[in-house]
Amino acid sequence: MNSRLLSLLLATFASSAFAASDAPPPPVDTPAPAAEAGDSEVEVRIINEDTRTIAEYRSHGKLYMVKVTPKNGKPYYLIDEEGSGNFTRREGATLSVPRWTLFEW
Repeated sequence: MNSRLLSLLLATFASSAFAASDAPPPPVDTPAPAAEAGDSEVEVRIINEDTRTIAEYRSHGKLYMVKVTPKNGKPYYLIDEEGSGNFTRREGATLSVPRWTLFEW
């Protein structure tokens, strides 16, 4: 009984050792393709000033959110909720609502 168990364990470990040596090399990391002007990805522009840092978020070239981070204070957001160009101020973390574009005309 012990010899069967021992031979079974040796066969299991030996087969895993042979399988590991035949493994193909890992794939080479390729850089992500550059985003084109027509892509629907969000563009972020960061502006560093003496007293604050401003991050502008754009989708399809339209500014929809601005994050202002003062050097000595809590960050706040200016959000264009309706797409009209009128921004409202939000303090702290906000509810993240999906902003998918399904159809455009």
